[in-house]
Amino acid sequence: MITTADAALLRRAIAVAAHAATHGDAPYGSLLVGSDGTILAEAHNTVRRDNDITAHPELKLSRWAARELDRDAAALTTLYTSCQPCGMCAGAIVRSGLGRVVYALSTAQLVELNPDSGAWPTVAQDGPALFDEARAPVDDYYRPSR
Repeated sequence: MITTADAALLRRAIAVAAHAATHGDAPYGSLLVGSDGTILAEAHNTVRRDNDITAHPELKLSRWAARELDRDAAALTTLYTSCQPCGMCAGAIVRSGLGRVVYALSTAQLVELNPDSGAWPTVAQDGPALFDEARAPVDDYYRPSR
């Protein structure tokens, strides 16, 4: 359920997105908020400016949280973002331990506004393969010999 406080913070994320567009960046913005409602960090999409396909604001804030917050503090945060996180960002959010995500536009709504947003092709994948060879370094890492 979206509260009045959530709506205000979501409006801030949308404002960050709008500001990004005035600088030639893609119009996506996010902020990470602590349990007391304090904005801890904010970011916008800089994929074009940085020539970096991973420069999404949700990924930037997930990485920031993983570096700067302990797991307990991260679990109490909320990520407010102008659009629903993509698969890459969703994975980073989970791995960084953020507690909650609130977004404005869904992926489906974004694709309606910008059909190219949903035009990503799938990539063929083959596997699993070479299990015994691939497991050796994993076993060595997680179960070092005594």
